[in-house]
Amino acid sequence: MAAPAETDRMSFFEHIEALRPHLVRSVVVVCLLTIAAFLCKRWLIDGVLFGPLSASFPTNRLIDLLASRAGIDYRVSTLDTVQLINNTVAGQFNLHLRLSFITALIVAIPYLLGEVWSFVRPALTESEVAHCRRLAGRATAGFLLGLLFGYFIIAPLSISFLTQYSLSESVQNLIDVRSYLSTVVQSSVACALLFLLPLLVQLLCRVGLLSSDFLARYRRHAIVVLALLAAVITPPDAFSMVLVLGPLMLLYEYSIRVARRTEMRK
Repeated sequence: MAAPAETDRMSFFEHIEALRPHLVRSVVVVCLLTIAAFLCKRWLIDGVLFGPLSASFPTNRLIDLLASRAGIDYRVSTLDTVQLINNTVAGQFNLHLRLSFITALIVAIPYLLGEVWSFVRPALTESEVAHCRRLAGRATAGFLLGLLFGYFIIAPLSISFLTQYSLSESVQNLIDVRSYLSTVVQSSVACALLFLLPLLVQLLCRVGLLSSDFLARYRRHAIVVLALLAAVITPPDAFSMVLVLGPLMLLYEYSIRVARRTEMRK
């Protein structure tokens, strides 16, 4: 219990000095992972980046199966039907470097959180330590689940619709490979942040700004909002919207349960 008092007596520059080795180690790890990802060119580009454009991509095969059984005419885009271009001299190298850095950041998330934890741990009491561990575990799990959901569900659906959409037969879609990368990354990260909803609900319930009764009472309104959200982050067709709306509704119901458990503990 004396650790928090000792930390409070540290000056601002002493805190900066204590933070410096954590920052240095974090930068070194991210740089090493970036180099490792850069060297894994075939896996990173063909496997990860162009995965949603592969006919053998698990989600694409599942969508084809579901669409055929439901009698829906839904086609997924593949590298055979989408023409990607590069219009700058260093565009492909910069894209490779950028994708390597993004991959390194995602892989390094557990280590980076560990460095943050090592820095703040001495200033916490034992009860705060236990609470922060649970909080960090839930945040990491939610973020990774959302990231996978965005990459395997939202990204293929968005790419299939946007690359096949045409204003006129006289206009041909030539997709900039940087734009393609932005679509994959933004779809994945947006879903990763969205899956942090239960954690946000828990925090708001702890400070008294939200309650489980409020969430349950306005469930119908929430369904409408979630439907609009699903329509925004997915291609505007009923098939894609239903695939995304279902998990969002389950996430909302889980948030209600989280709110109730938080209220019972209070």
